[in-house]
Amino acid sequence: MTPVPLQALIFDVDGTLADTEQDGHRIAFNGAFEAAGLDWHWDVARYGELLAVTGGKERIRYYLTQSYPALLDEAGIDERIAQLHKAKTALYSKLVAGGALPLRPGVARLIAEARAAGLRLAIATTTTPENVAILLEHSLAPGSSAWFEVIGAGDVVPAKKPAPDIYQWVLERLQLPASACLAFEDSENGLRAARGAGLTTIVTVNPYTEDQDFGDAEIVLSDLGTPTAAFHCIAGDAGTATQANIETLRRWHARSTR
Repeated sequence: MTPVPLQALIFDVDGTLADTEQDGHRIAFNGAFEAAGLDWHWDVARYGELLAVTGGKERIRYYLTQSYPALLDEAGIDERIAQLHKAKTALYSKLVAGGALPLRPGVARLIAEARAAGLRLAIATTTTPENVAILLEHSLAPGSSAWFEVIGAGDVVPAKKPAPDIYQWVLERLQLPASACLAFEDSENGLRAARGAGLTTIVTVNPYTEDQDFGDAEIVLSDLGTPTAAFHCIAGDAGTATQANIETLRRWHARSTR
């Protein structure tokens, strides 16, 4: 069977484009809790556990289920959770705008190469559209949101990762089959979502996800690599490549679609 040509790259955001979780979202959640007069505090280890749940509002609700279950029966709890999450998003935006969250190694380079090669770009994430826009604007380039033809973010689908819905939503709007695309993820939940939509997936791990199960990924890397710092291949066959560029992506994609 002739491989389907690679036409588009679809990126997750948190943990994939930038290490946003530990020193970004976690700090913002804690700030929102403090501003609301709550004594809740998510340390690094606890937040790592909570990352098993995708979506910020869903994460707060899960935390209440574990630690304050009686609060879930109070009137207006859904609105209170939404308000906390809105306050958290505002604090996160300030962190990003201050330059606190640079992109991961190789991300900006690969996006530039993809644009030059005529590959289409998209995003599939559970974070809010506001979080996506602020990260791209301040960590990639001003106006870079426009580089992504489709941005699937937040609550555009009701079922969050590991459900495949967000990737299916993006593929429908790209009007491309999964076989013509590559997905980039950092977590097991993200990988399950991408694979559930039929996408060949490249995983770049981070400290929160490095011990997760990535057996269904095409390749698992430390990062995308740079001209001066090669990636470390954790699983899969990277050949002689030292960074993920358009040539290597096309090669990895072609072997996965044979």
